Amino acid sequence: MAAILDEAGFTPLGIKVEHGVLAGGLPPHHSDPFDRMLIAQAQHEGLTIVTADAMIQRYAVAVLA
Repeated sequence: MAAILDEAGFTPLGIKVEHGVLAGGLPPHHSDPFDRMLIAQAQHEGLTIVTADAMIQRYAVAVLA
């Protein structure tokens, strides 16, 4: 599976301490800890989240719905 993702140009993104700190400080719009971590990673790394989850759009993060 890793080879397929690599061939497609995807780069794995590990969880950094900074991501955890950001996730812990996010407003409580979303209660799912995994989604909060994705939001924090996207904010810190300047990434866009692709989702239909309207709750994620309440955060200061780029979203492609």
